Amino acid sequence: MNLRDVQRGAKKVKETIKKMSFCSKAPLIFLITFIIITNCLSSDAQKCRPSGRIIGKKPPPGQCNQEDDSDCCLQGKVYTTYECSPQVTAQTKAYLTLNSFQKGGDGGGPSECDNKYHPDDTPVVALSTGWFNNKSRCLNNIRISANGRSVVAMVVDECDSRKGCDEDHDYQPPCKNNIVDASKAVWEALGVPHDQWGGMDITWSDA
Repeated sequence: MNLRDVQRGAKKVKETIKKMSFCSKAPLIFLITFIIITNCLSSDAQKCRPSGRIIGKKPPPGQCNQEDDSDCCLQGKVYTTYECSPQVTAQTKAYLTLNSFQKGGDGGGPSECDNKYHPDDTPVVALSTGWFNNKSRCLNNIRISANGRSVVAMVVDECDSRKGCDEDHDYQPPCKNNIVDASKAVWEALGVPHDQWGGMDITWSDA
């Protein structure tokens, strides 16, 4: 239903109410008001609002691996943090980024789900904090779609939306709340030219 359909429906309701007596109008007006308020509250509850912010710190010398064009925190820059992510649907909109989960890669330490490293030729991902959902998706598969193709990848890590700019996060900023951080194998499977790797709009769902 688009906005025009909603406007037409509202017009018909108004016309119907005009033809009714006052006594019969009252319950109907109360019901309509209740529905509108309920829908507004429901819509508001589904929004994911920022939870705080972090002030960037300059990484110490030799810190912050920029292997896959990863960002490093900038001194004094304000970064927004999130405890939540957008609602998961059959086609959840997200932004695909590139990460190396193997030892020595820009992903940092071992993956949170299994305390292991994963080769670049294995389709694995990290999800923003809200979607990672306290490890509830750990070692589960998700289906990623983009560029006319799709690929199944395993969730092995969290892309932390709450913290960043510290040693534990390789002095990288906190993740945005809509990130699927993927290995090179995922980008390969989606058929994206190498010179375009790094950031792309996608949809994903639980597989």
